[in-house]
Amino acid sequence: MLVQQILRSKSDDGVVTVAPGTSVAEAAKLLSTRRIGAIVVSPDGKAVSGILSERDIVRELGAGGAACLARTVDEIMTKEIVGCRLSESSDSVLASMTEGRFRHMPVIEAGEMVGLISIGDVVKAQLAKLEMEKDALEGMIKGF
Repeated sequence: MLVQQILRSKSDDGVVTVAPGTSVAEAAKLLSTRRIGAIVVSPDGKAVSGILSERDIVRELGAGGAACLARTVDEIMTKEIVGCRLSESSDSVLASMTEGRFRHMPVIEAGEMVGLISIGDVVKAQLAKLEMEKDALEGMIKGF
């Protein structure tokens, strides 16, 4: 399955972004309210400056306590972003996420972010692919 197909199957809420300079407390509230695991830091909603995940916030809380909530997202976000393209396979994306030990990946086309996929989205797509293959094999065996 391709990244393009995965994005098409998601609800179209768009990518949740915050501007550089946003407080970590504001970002944490947004993550909680939207029930999501990561937020893209972007000055314009198209360029990716970084990603702030729940893990980033917890790591900072553990290291410096609640004072980190007053810091800005660009101070603690993950800056080295690995992205993918619409034409990449779910297998390739899953391998990158597993190897890099991250759970969210922006989808970039022509230098602009067009979506965000999570490891949950990729696993769901893989399960759907396996179900289709199973059904096809059962059909062949049963002569349908």
